[in-house]
Amino acid sequence: MSREYPDHPRVGVGAVVLHRDRVLLVKRGGPPAAGKWSLPGGLVHLGETTAEAAGREVAEECGLRVRVAGVAGVVDRVVRDPDGRVRYHYVLVDHLAYPDSDGITAGSDAAEVRWVEISEVERLDTTEGLVDMIRRAIALAGRGGTG
Repeated sequence: MSREYPDHPRVGVGAVVLHRDRVLLVKRGGPPAAGKWSLPGGLVHLGETTAEAAGREVAEECGLRVRVAGVAGVVDRVVRDPDGRVRYHYVLVDHLAYPDSDGITAGSDAAEVRWVEISEVERLDTTEGLVDMIRRAIALAGRGGTG
């Protein structure tokens, strides 16, 4: 099924990877939201849990192994074209995660990947709701969401 003009919603994941006062962000290399900073993530594969998908996507996009600690939030992302037709429709399950390895490398679908000081995220051109999701993950981490 095509991601563009789908016949039903697609289930995707993101990972809020926290390390000290930084969060791991990916500059999107393709649509939707090409060129914007976002969480590493992608679609869930058949037979895969959302936690497994989040870990796999971080490895693919950033070259980093992570420990997934829990669900930070769930969001609906519906993008319509000028005629009102649904161009993209995702249900995204974002997970809190922590790095289990060192070093990051941008994968083929990421224009860039980097650790960003949490206090600097609002200055970047980000995807909708990113700052709020990072706050949710930080709150979960503060409640002992350590995996």
